[in-house]
Amino acid sequence: MFMPKRVLIEKDALNYPLGEKLYKEFQDKDIELIMLETTRTKGIPGTTKEEKYSHGKNTLVVGVKKSLTFQTCKPSAHYQLPLVTGCMGQCEYCYLNTQLGDKPYTRIYVNLDEILDRAKKYMNERNGEVTIFEGAATSDPLPVEPYTHALNKTIEFFAKEELGRFRFVTKFTNVEDIVGAKHNGHTTVRFSINTDKVINSYEHRTPSMRNRIEAAYKVLNADYPIGFIIAPVFVYDGWKEEYKMLIRDLNNKLDVDKHKNISFEIISHRYTTKAKNIINEIFPETSLPMTDEERTFKYGQFGYGKYVYNKDQLSEMKDFFKEQLGTYFSDSEIKYII
Repeated sequence: MFMPKRVLIEKDALNYPLGEKLYKEFQDKDIELIMLETTRTKGIPGTTKEEKYSHGKNTLVVGVKKSLTFQTCKPSAHYQLPLVTGCMGQCEYCYLNTQLGDKPYTRIYVNLDEILDRAKKYMNERNGEVTIFEGAATSDPLPVEPYTHALNKTIEFFAKEELGRFRFVTKFTNVEDIVGAKHNGHTTVRFSINTDKVINSYEHRTPSMRNRIEAAYKVLNADYPIGFIIAPVFVYDGWKEEYKMLIRDLNNKLDVDKHKNISFEIISHRYTTKAKNIINEIFPETSLPMTDEERTFKYGQFGYGKYVYNKDQLSEMKDFFKEQLGTYFSDSEIKYII
């Protein structure tokens, strides 16, 4: 659960029951509370890049989602579902470091009914085809769920929609609010997992791998379709043995009879020059492998260049994960290995 050091509340948010509830709730806590007259954030301190980042990561903004035009979310879904923006985690490699500015605060939206009404309209526009919505394109929504209960409400909304599906991914473990939700199999919960070495080195302020697997076990036993994103995969001394151990531990904990409801997405580490520069400013002591000469430069589907592992390394990675997942999760689906 996210415990912010300061909360900024937009004035318009008080026109909604959730906004008023949160305002009263945070008044009773030992938290800096700032009222905003507009959607423009003010009051987050910091002079250096590191300071701004740190203060932003400890700030929660309670606001109203003004634009109800959803962004597309190819290839994983048709549309993003904007429940939350930002994340309390401090993963060094996170692409959001290049997306959310110098002060990457977390923003929650109190007009959830309006957001879900707009989702319904998008479904109606697709002439009887199933429409998939991604709830974690620019966020990890689970840490703020105890404040908003937005995931619970969204899951139960989609449970009633024959032509709507919802999915989100998380690194966090406070799944209590969603385990009891009526989902009707229409929501897929995915967990981002990695080796202990990667988590301890780069995924600051996130739960351990053991705790993530425990949370996944609870969600799977609640009969949700679930998935695992193993990302980013790093090539380092002993990487194969450690990723094999990760997959084996996952298999040992989860119910083998339910593997048919499990999917995997494998994403190798990559970075852009812009991301590298920002990461080095925020985490000057980082050990992330970002030596350009050791990578292959490639243009992505969105037109910008990135540094990826070379062809032989990627081929070795694909063969490895196909073999290991085929051994331990033979009934699961591998969506892609990239």
